[in-house]
Amino acid sequence: MKFLLFVFVLVYMFTGCSQKKVEVQKPIEKVVVKKEPIKGLIPENVIQKAERKYGFTVRTRYEAYNQKILELQDASTDEKLEKINQFFNTLPYVNDLEVWGVKDYWASPLEFLGKAKGDCEDYVIAKYNSLKNLGVKVEKMFFTYARAAKFSKNHMVLSYFETPNSVPLVLDSINYKIFPADKRKDLTPLYNYNGTLLYKVEGPGKNGQRVKNRAHIDKQWNTMLRDIERNKF
Repeated sequence: MKFLLFVFVLVYMFTGCSQKKVEVQKPIEKVVVKKEPIKGLIPENVIQKAERKYGFTVRTRYEAYNQKILELQDASTDEKLEKINQFFNTLPYVNDLEVWGVKDYWASPLEFLGKAKGDCEDYVIAKYNSLKNLGVKVEKMFFTYARAAKFSKNHMVLSYFETPNSVPLVLDSINYKIFPADKRKDLTPLYNYNGTLLYKVEGPGKNGQRVKNRAHIDKQWNTMLRDIERNKF
């Protein structure tokens, strides 16, 4: 009996092994998970080029901006105004002479984020362009030249008019909270401009007489639009 059992085991071992394919286990390869870039207004190739210019930390700022734009796609207008205002106000104010070596320079939003600093018009340009890309109507937004009492100098803010006759909301880099223009006693608005129209301001945010001689500001505006369109960084 024992002999038969021994023979059975041998037969099973040899026939079974002959039918099984012996596989040599390969060493486990390290799987590298490639991080997908955040898709948004700033394409990946621009981010890579900007890294060579500003350093690797610029990617964090550019991707944070892309993420913010994606988050706000379906938000209300009030939320878009608030969140975009907050986003850019985290960057420090530094004058053009220190940043760019010239007295007056209108930086593109990518340059502003690249340098991570700028002056009043850089905040306004970045906020305007961001809100425009989020679907806020450009005819409701004006670049407002004002006199800032706190600093006794000219200043620029972004004004948002819900209707042509409403008191606008002021998106500012001095006071981070959005207030209606009539609550900003520290600002004396002088001119409102939106690329098509230039108005003298009569009272808090109220557009008055149109100004025809605007060649200088038109030139700056058109240069700004070209810089934005070609992703100047």
